[in-house]
Amino acid sequence: MKITSIKVSTLYKKSFRKIPHHIQNKAIQKIRIFEENPFNAQLKTHPLSGKEKGCWAFWIIYSYRIKFIFISYDKVLFLDIGTHAIYK
Repeated sequence: MKITSIKVSTLYKKSFRKIPHHIQNKAIQKIRIFEENPFNAQLKTHPLSGKEKGCWAFWIIYSYRIKFIFISYDKVLFLDIGTHAIYK
């Protein structure tokens, strides 16, 4: 499965600008992997539960995640990026 389109929310853009530059660089690397295979083991992609049901997340590093939803089979919307606080 290859992702053909990634859209980003306003919140994602704002949050991305606030994270440290080294995390931004790592996020860009992980997004490239995500585009090729969103379920690559390096990403630890997982569905969220509770009030976040329907959303997914993948790891940038241990404490940073990207939260997203599938719009269709090969299209996603990045909702937010940051620490576990993005789940609140």
